[in-house]
Amino acid sequence: MNLAIVGSGYVGLVTGACFAEVGHNVICVDNDLKKVHQLQDGIIPIYEPGLEEIVKTNVAAGRLSFTTSIGDAVAASKVIFIAVPTPPQPDGSVDLSFVEGVAREIAAHIKEYRIVVDKSTVPVKTGEKVAQTIERCNPGADIDVVSNPEFLREGSAVEDLMKPDRIVVGVSSERAIPAMKEIYEPFNAPIMFTDLNSAELIKHAANSFLALKISYINAVAAICEASGANVERVADGMGADKRIGRAFLNAGVGYGGSCFPKDISAFIRISRELGYQFHLLEEVEKINANQKERFLKKIREALWVLRQKKIGVLGLAFKGNTDDVRSSVAIAIVQQLIAEGAEVRAYDPKAMEKAVPLVPGAIMVEKAEDVAEGADALLVLTEWNEFKSLPWVSLKKKMLSPLLFDGRNLLDPQEMRAIGFTYTGIGH
Repeated sequence: MNLAIVGSGYVGLVTGACFAEVGHNVICVDNDLKKVHQLQDGIIPIYEPGLEEIVKTNVAAGRLSFTTSIGDAVAASKVIFIAVPTPPQPDGSVDLSFVEGVAREIAAHIKEYRIVVDKSTVPVKTGEKVAQTIERCNPGADIDVVSNPEFLREGSAVEDLMKPDRIVVGVSSERAIPAMKEIYEPFNAPIMFTDLNSAELIKHAANSFLALKISYINAVAAICEASGANVERVADGMGADKRIGRAFLNAGVGYGGSCFPKDISAFIRISRELGYQFHLLEEVEKINANQKERFLKKIREALWVLRQKKIGVLGLAFKGNTDDVRSSVAIAIVQQLIAEGAEVRAYDPKAMEKAVPLVPGAIMVEKAEDVAEGADALLVLTEWNEFKSLPWVSLKKKMLSPLLFDGRNLLDPQEMRAIGFTYTGIGH
């Protein structure tokens, strides 16, 4: 099928590449001419495991192309996916101006039946607004609007899209169902057809529940620290219950990224507008914010004064296997350390270039081992697997004092203490 994807960010580019990989003809649209030229030349502006290979393969095969022209994409495609940013606003609501703008542009070029699909994470009732916008800009336009939320995890987005556990499709008309079935048939996954509003709520409800699990285990971690229990053993015991599951029960410095913080704030705001005060999610946010402060307090207690202390930081991305630093807790911690006068040397396998503008006082080093040079303390802030196999004996020898703060419980406490580190993790 001929498909268009408007927006070539994390969601749009991965979606377009994977649709092409299973045989569809895909046009990706972006208003950033420089990005389009890069993509046409095989330069991928984001790091996502496996993405570069499938982009290059499908561009070479002629199934994937890039353009700045929405008009050309609408003319050539039966189904148009909207995958543009929906950034948060200061009051917690979602900025839908990009979605609205794209809907207006699509409307201007519709001459025959088209299906317009919301792929961006949007508040409930957005699909209705998209339909109204297209009708207002192009009265009588023959369209169906569909909600098809994404459930991609940065760092494993290609795998998530190629092997989904479910596909959610919200429709306002059964006329759109055959086309959506045809698009997703090659993925061999169950398709859940719902109404538009339910599909939109599923995404916010799912992300909020996952964030709730993270904040819950972080709250339990505080109890473990106070009682002498081990949060990882507690999480293992909880996760063995099939009703709960072990996923997202990893204690740490808190969740971040482009999805969870924004989606939870938006869901709280949406609920309030609909007449319900979502106190549970408000507490999830508070616990997450407090987790960062609890971690910083441990560092302050160990070093007493942070001013002129040399602190090595391992990890800047909000999670492993991505270069995304949006709402990264690691970045927030580094910013606070610098604000309190610490000298920070930092390393991340993929995210340093994007981190530089956010932490202008930090020194970026070429190798992970270099963060330890003369350090008063080391912090692990992102769960990159490669950090597990660093030459920790050598790192300790480079340090002024062997203080190690593991904000992701990535390392083995006993092993680190055997080397001679004063190890501090989360929840034990």
